[in-house]
Amino acid sequence: MHIAPFATEQYFNLYEFSTPHILGASDCETMSVGELLRLAQANVDDLLDLRLGYTESPGSPALRAAVASLYKTVTPDEVVVLGAPEEGIYLTLRALLEPGSHVIVLTPAYDSMLNLADHISGHVSRWPLRVQPGGWALDLDELERLITTDTRLVIVNFPHNPTGYLPDAAEFDALLDIVRRHGAWLLCDEMYRGLERNPADRLPSAADRYERAVTLSGLSKTYGLPGLRTGWLVVHDPALRAALINWKHYTTICASAPSEALATVALGIDEQLATRSRSLIADNLELADAFFARWPEMFDWRPPRAGSVALVGLNAPSATDYCHALAREAGVLLLPGPCLGADDHSVRFGFGRAGFAAALAAYERYLESRG
Repeated sequence: MHIAPFATEQYFNLYEFSTPHILGASDCETMSVGELLRLAQANVDDLLDLRLGYTESPGSPALRAAVASLYKTVTPDEVVVLGAPEEGIYLTLRALLEPGSHVIVLTPAYDSMLNLADHISGHVSRWPLRVQPGGWALDLDELERLITTDTRLVIVNFPHNPTGYLPDAAEFDALLDIVRRHGAWLLCDEMYRGLERNPADRLPSAADRYERAVTLSGLSKTYGLPGLRTGWLVVHDPALRAALINWKHYTTICASAPSEALATVALGIDEQLATRSRSLIADNLELADAFFARWPEMFDWRPPRAGSVALVGLNAPSATDYCHALAREAGVLLLPGPCLGADDHSVRFGFGRAGFAAALAAYERYLESRG
C-alpha cells in the first residue's frame, strides 16, 4: 500500500552529510563512546565483555528500571524499549488503530505521526497550533470541536517539534481532561522533555497523569545520543503493552545489546547530559536573538519555550525553494516548514549543536552578500 513520502528524512538525506553548516537539526550535540564512559565513570571492560546475543523483547531489566526511575508512577514492567524512537510511533499506531479509527494529530508534526496514522486509519483530523505574535498557542476550543466519543487516539508532542511550543500546566491539565472525558487514548511524544528554557515550566509526563496515555521518549534529543537509537514507550495498560510487543516481533524483535548497555550508562548521568544540552541551547538562543533582531524584515522570530528547535517565519516566495538554494549555494542547511506540514513561509532552526555559531555566521555572510 502507498504511504506519503517521509519528507523530512528525504530532505535531510539530500544534504545532512554533505552540507558543512547545519542550522536545522533537531538533536543536541553528541559525544564519543569514550567520552560517555568517562563522564559516567563506567568500566569499559563491562562493555568489552558484553555478549552480542539477542536481548529481551521488552528491553533489558536494568535499562527498564533506569527508564522507570525517570517517572513518578511507572514500574519497569510498564516500559517497552525500542530499536529506535521511530519504532515506537509505528508500534503504537499499529496496535491501537484500525481502518476508520478517528485520530486527532497536533500539527505541524513529525511526518510519521501524521502520515502513518492516515495510512492506517484514513480518518485523521489535524489540530493546528495557532500562530500568535512572537510565538504559538494551543487551541483547546478546536480540540473540543474535533473530538467525539468515537475518537480513538489523540497525538501530541510536548515540547513541540518544530515550534518549540510548550503549554502551561493549566493548559496541559485541560487537554488531559478533554481526552479523558471522551475515553480516547493519548500518544504523547516527550522526546524533548527536559529541554525547557525555564525549568519551572517542565510538565509532568503524561504517563504520570493519565492511565490511557502512551508516552514516547529516548536519548536522541535531550541527552544528545541519537546514534544509540535508543527509545522507549511507557504503557500502563497490560493488553496494549502485549499488543505492542507482538508488533515489535514483526519489526526489530529486540533492541541492540551494545545500545542497551550504553543507554543504561547514559541514564545513570541523565541530568548531567540534559544540563549540557540546555546550556548549549541557551548560549545558541542568545546568538539567535541577536541575529533575528538584525534581520527583522527577513524573519518572524518565534522563540521556543522549550526543546531544541523553533519554527521561524521566512519572508520568501517559497521556503522550500529557498532552503534548497541555500544548501547548494552557501552550504547552510535549514529545514523547510512544509516537510513537517507547516506552511511554505517557514523554516525550522535547531539550537542544540556546538557548531551553531559558525553555521549562523556562514548564513549571515550569505544574507549580506545578497544585499
